[in-house]
Amino acid sequence: MLEFINLPDGKLPPVAPYSHAVRAGDFLFVTGQLAENPDTGDVVKGSIEAQTKQVMDNLEQVLSHANTSFEKVVMSRVFVTDFRYFETVNLIYASRFTAGRYPGRTTVGVTALAGFGDVEIDLIVYCGE
Repeated sequence: MLEFINLPDGKLPPVAPYSHAVRAGDFLFVTGQLAENPDTGDVVKGSIEAQTKQVMDNLEQVLSHANTSFEKVVMSRVFVTDFRYFETVNLIYASRFTAGRYPGRTTVGVTALAGFGDVEIDLIVYCGE
């Protein structure tokens, strides 16, 4: 069974044809989130700290709407435009998880991201018992 999950109108509107998340059986696949301000739709500019916090807030909003949390994340992919951001992104990312219970993860350096932000993160969540 597939369930396509989208936030209510006006909240992080997709800029392309995709759902915020798709539940497939016991797994939830959360689309990569940028540092998009949910009120304006604009990507937060400025420090990597502000961008990463907004990305994590956006992920939390999608997880909450899908009735789950960071505690159930089993895998993530982090995309950054500059590996000099790696340590800062890690600190903010890690703060959303319980120490010692971090999901699997891949980090990829890219030349550009949609919206010209500097960080994007997607998630795979286990929703079974």
